[in-house]
Amino acid sequence: MCVIRVEHLRKSFLLDKTAIHAVDDVSFSVDEGEVFGLIGLSGAGKSTLVRCLNLLERPDSGEIWFDGLNLVEQDDSVLREKRCRMGIIFQHFNLFMRKTVWENVAYPLRIAGQRTKEIIPRVEELLDYIGLSAHARSYPAELSGGQQQRVGIARALAMNPRLLLSDEATSALDPVNTELVLSMLRKVVDDLGIAVILITHQMEVAKALCDRIAVMENGKIVEENTVEELFLRPRHAVTRRMIRGFDEDIPLEHFADLTSAPVYRLGFRSQTVTRPLISDISRRFNVDANILAGNINALVGGDVGYLVVSFEGEEEAVCGALSSLHEDGVEILKLEPGNGQNNGVGLHAKEEVR
Repeated sequence: MCVIRVEHLRKSFLLDKTAIHAVDDVSFSVDEGEVFGLIGLSGAGKSTLVRCLNLLERPDSGEIWFDGLNLVEQDDSVLREKRCRMGIIFQHFNLFMRKTVWENVAYPLRIAGQRTKEIIPRVEELLDYIGLSAHARSYPAELSGGQQQRVGIARALAMNPRLLLSDEATSALDPVNTELVLSMLRKVVDDLGIAVILITHQMEVAKALCDRIAVMENGKIVEENTVEELFLRPRHAVTRRMIRGFDEDIPLEHFADLTSAPVYRLGFRSQTVTRPLISDISRRFNVDANILAGNINALVGGDVGYLVVSFEGEEEAVCGALSSLHEDGVEILKLEPGNGQNNGVGLHAKEEVR
């Protein structure tokens, strides 16, 4: 069941009399129990988009359908009601430092006008759920960053939301606490069936949690797919860069400048990622394989990997090798030289045989 549907959303700002299109014709939907990742570099428009989703930032145009209503058309009283159905997890926790953990979790319930006898069991239930019952009377400054973010998750769940908006929820955490918070979010989705929109610039975070990912650049969604398909067949240069990681500065397309032989990105699914396919085709077709780059990624649904390879040998033999890889389920993308750009077209091996 669809929880939220966004259609042709736009939001612009004026900067020195120049229009900045922070969100530019964005459309997507998220289903119940699904984690949908919005990933991109800083300035891609992710945070503006998430503020538009609950109308904290009013979009210039477009539609946001939630609970059967287009939120863009609703008055403030309806919006306040619907925002209670959207929990928000912030990058820097946004806890009240002078309130205890218990009081922080109770805060949205008090604002909603619930009675104390209703608030007490709900807060105790949530603190037990996040494993912080022993810290109920502690203050945020007495907790680690990971514990503070777990309090933020409990607070976001207080009103039984249908949707969680997570805006860079792990970017202020160390790797250990990041893993703990991601595990908690996955537990929330699995146990409660809540939909999550995860805003992040970290592909490592997205691949560990998301079911689908949309990649943003300059206010637009440039690519959207399941996590597995995105890693197997990235169409856009920014997607390929983010999959490889920010520590790898050379664009994949640069490898096509290094050799006169055609260069291919080979995507391996979980059932083929550990098979010696390259050595097999090298022997069978008498071609030399030059491995230029590669990686294996552990995703929610299993491991996938890629290799950047150039093949040298007779043209017919190379075509036969590519055809064999394609028949084994390997995704094949021919990389073109020149400035990290690519036509974004995935070529089947048989299309290369001409």
